[in-house]
Amino acid sequence: MYSLLVNSPLSAEFVALLPRVETLVVVLFFALFAMSFDFISGYTGYLSFGHAAFYGTGAYVVVLVANEKLAVTVPVLGTLLGPETPFMLLLVLAGVAAAVVALAIGSVSFRLSGVYFAMITLGFSQVLYVFVRGWDFVGTAPQEGIAVTGPVGGFEIGVPYVDSLTVAIGQLTGDSVEGLLGFISLSPTEVSFYAVGTVVLVCYLLMQRLIHSPFGTVMLAIRENEERARAVGYNTYAYKLGAFVISGFFAGVAGALFAGFRRSVTPENGFYFLVAGDALLASIIGGFGTLVGPLYGHLLDEGVREFLSKEGGGGGLLPYLRANLGEDTLATEIYNGLTFGEAIDTFLNGHAALYVGLLFVLFVLYVPNGLLGTLRDRLGGRVAKAAPAHVRRWFQ
Repeated sequence: MYSLLVNSPLSAEFVALLPRVETLVVVLFFALFAMSFDFISGYTGYLSFGHAAFYGTGAYVVVLVANEKLAVTVPVLGTLLGPETPFMLLLVLAGVAAAVVALAIGSVSFRLSGVYFAMITLGFSQVLYVFVRGWDFVGTAPQEGIAVTGPVGGFEIGVPYVDSLTVAIGQLTGDSVEGLLGFISLSPTEVSFYAVGTVVLVCYLLMQRLIHSPFGTVMLAIRENEERARAVGYNTYAYKLGAFVISGFFAGVAGALFAGFRRSVTPENGFYFLVAGDALLASIIGGFGTLVGPLYGHLLDEGVREFLSKEGGGGGLLPYLRANLGEDTLATEIYNGLTFGEAIDTFLNGHAALYVGLLFVLFVLYVPNGLLGTLRDRLGGRVAKAAPAHVRRWFQ
């Protein structure tokens, strides 16, 4: 679809407006992280400002295993956790490692509630951030992050040890597809998009299943009235801790996908508290307590950032205006010696974060339920159930 649009008669407009495939891959794995944030924060009401700790843990596990930092030799079994470890197994191990960290943090943090819970999780995350920045074990310059240095090709998603059912991900190390079904050709980034998207979809369905189980019902009861849930006999501490561990697991998987695609991680893009801040932003824009809403929220966030980016990266509003307005228009003076070209440079070049901030403020003020939450309110229920009835009504 993307190829059709960017090769259509409106090619310049679609190139400027649509996010690149590289951006969409980023949206996918970070959206999984934002969904895991929403799983605990949106369904129990406990804001986890330290969620980056689990994302970073998952990412570091992947790179450390690939660099043979975690390899152990076991009699009979041989060497485990070496560079040859299947990436699908690494996804699970990264999730388990993050879940263990979540268990340790949650067992202490859930003795508090409200803003105190948010602050203590943030504190734990920052402790891990500072620790990793100075931990020489991970690399020679831990404060600058680590990259995959071992003889590892692209991390493979699919059925382990079955080459025909796996594909490698990554912009430089990923697989490409030529002539699938006779007419489909995919670049390494496009293959990564579908492979990462499959993992994200499976994780989303698992979380969705949990939310619609009796366990999820208790999570909602805790969010609505924890005292009442406790009064009717539920051990709310155990349920909150369980939800936190599950959330940490999927955050770790998201971090592993991030490291698998980027092949590197730094303390700033793994453990820093602003990583959790981006998940909060995606959840507010997409809709708290909707699970899939953060995906749309982060897509909008990244789309706006790229559309208003400094360099444009092949698209964006600024390159589009420069290429299509013409020299005469750009040289036109609009106020006190300021030309139109200088004006668009002043207001657009490098100010994407400013406009995203304004967008965030507008959402908080006027769309408090987020994109998906507002849509559900308008339709009177979940989109999948209510939309078909509305569509049938239009055609009657």
